[in-house]
Amino acid sequence: MPLVSDKDIVRMREQLFFEGEATGRKLSRFWLLLTLSAVIAAAGVVGDSTATVIGAMIVAPLMTPILGILLAVVLADRDNLLRSLGLVAAGAAAVVAIAYIVGMIIQEPILAATNSQVSARVTPRLIDLLAALATGAVGSVALAREDISDTLPGVAIAISLVPPLAVVGLTLESNAPDQAFGALLLFVTNVSAILASGLVVMGVYRVSQRETVTATGAKKRLHRGRATALIALALLVIAVPLTYTSVRVADVRTTEATVTRVATRWAAAADWEVEQVISRHDGVEVRVAGAPPEPRAEDLRRELDGAGLAGETIRVQLVPATNIDLSPSG
Repeated sequence: MPLVSDKDIVRMREQLFFEGEATGRKLSRFWLLLTLSAVIAAAGVVGDSTATVIGAMIVAPLMTPILGILLAVVLADRDNLLRSLGLVAAGAAAVVAIAYIVGMIIQEPILAATNSQVSARVTPRLIDLLAALATGAVGSVALAREDISDTLPGVAIAISLVPPLAVVGLTLESNAPDQAFGALLLFVTNVSAILASGLVVMGVYRVSQRETVTATGAKKRLHRGRATALIALALLVIAVPLTYTSVRVADVRTTEATVTRVATRWAAAADWEVEQVISRHDGVEVRVAGAPPEPRAEDLRRELDGAGLAGETIRVQLVPATNIDLSPSG
């Protein structure tokens, strides 16, 4: 099995820990990049720009203290664990606050119904946990092996840290706490997955067999087993709401597909066309357009009941279209 060297441990500590003579420089870099990435992420979400949001992912420095938590747990380094935990918590709060302020400046609601960047981050599912576990493993391997560390920018793009926090701030300012909770759950999911898969990778590389010593030479120990168990427990707890969300999203998509199929057939019989089928908190909304006469809504209700949707509330929006031919003048 692969085994990291003392040189690798020193390199990883220098990369991840905020200790020693370079602490001030590392902290100033962290807060500068975090502030800029928060502004970029908030602007990208407001502008519904995927490219801008990806830019924020690359700039964001939150991965450093998160991996610092991982390394501190593996090396049983209590001081650096507390320091890294504090940076992650303070950094996350700062991003939320910056995004909230951006939302106040924009003065228009930033919600999932009208913004694809928000809607993509407020309903995390088990598939997001799986992706985060795999991405966290890649990041940990890149940390342990210097020869593949050039994959870290790709890890930064694959794992979503700052954008969900920006969505938390923006949706809180837009008075949508349920969407803010969903985005926060995605962030916590990603962090927990990074730590969990990282522990496995660090175990494979037997990093814990190396002695951890602080910059001053004094050993600072923590109970590695308890910390590991806490991370595993957090992952299990997070899996519960993710499972619920996954099932709910699957049900919603199944309902939308059935409504679309039935409504399309019903509208076509009257030479009308289904323009949109979308789920709302109080039911499913169907938007249908066409020329008079209007199709009978009662017929649609009967067909939906026959398709097994008797318990679903369906709101039909009929949009009459009138065609007027304008003859050439003169």
